[in-house]
Amino acid sequence: MPHATTSPTPLLRTRAIGAGHLRAFLAVARHLNFRAAADELALTQSAVSRQIQSLEDEVGIPLFLRHSRAVELTGAGAQLLHAVQPAMESIDSTVRQIRQTAGRKSVAITTWASFAAMWLIPRLEAFQRAHPDIDIRIDTGDAVVDLETTDVDLAIRYSKAVDASARSAQPLFGEELVLVASPALLKSGPALRTPADAAHYTLIETGDVHRMPHLEWLSWQRWFAANGCDQLQPPRWLYFNYAHQIVQAALAGQGLAIARLPLVADALAAGDLVEVLPAHRLASPLSYWLLQGPRSHERAEVQAFCQWLLSEASKTHHAMMPTT
Repeated sequence: MPHATTSPTPLLRTRAIGAGHLRAFLAVARHLNFRAAADELALTQSAVSRQIQSLEDEVGIPLFLRHSRAVELTGAGAQLLHAVQPAMESIDSTVRQIRQTAGRKSVAITTWASFAAMWLIPRLEAFQRAHPDIDIRIDTGDAVVDLETTDVDLAIRYSKAVDASARSAQPLFGEELVLVASPALLKSGPALRTPADAAHYTLIETGDVHRMPHLEWLSWQRWFAANGCDQLQPPRWLYFNYAHQIVQAALAGQGLAIARLPLVADALAAGDLVEVLPAHRLASPLSYWLLQGPRSHERAEVQAFCQWLLSEASKTHHAMMPTT
């Protein structure tokens, strides 16, 4: 008796499919009609049919059921449509944005979220009024962006002078640490005449201050130690991760905060916050620096933004000086 034979298992294709035929696939899937798809794509019906056949060959399975007067997606076709349609829409949207911004003047800045929220963004309207033809893009994050390899024009950094000067940075302003509170909290709370009196209030602090050595200068422990009362403890603590959250809590009257003076100078000037015990400011080891990307020096819009930024920084520097 002859042995039964079995058909060989077809080899599965492993290479990625080309993207060239996906437009035809989407058009046919949308209309379920080859002629309508051809009209949309400004191609002949036979050209669309060949593209779909080539795509099916690459995928290795039919994507459409061809009937005499209609076309129907197979299960595999529906599965592919589910993946391709949103991806193609995203690509088209990105291309539209690129086309719309092509030829426009723009400046891209990288900095960290708290500085953007508390200092840069509130001032941007003045620059935009003076330069309505320049678009601004602000990227925020804790990761340091390499200006040598990205399309970012400027970086505003917060670091020691020795670190920033190595990159030929321009100084914006230095920093002092100040105690701040809302006027309402001070009006309703105990008197604040000496550093020890601060321990009668809820104290607001950075949550990572005791786990990250580079944040130690922001701690209440350092402030109390500098003022000879390091054994004191407040009735409660309130912790946040970001400087703008700490200041927001202080504005809401939730406690006393140690704030970075450049970031709260506007709130102090407006009376939204009050500097408590101004004779007990602490120096910070860090400063604020402006760095410029190597490919941005010749662009007039970048230079205009730099000059405006340095002018605004000068105003902040003067606002930080103690009043006599």
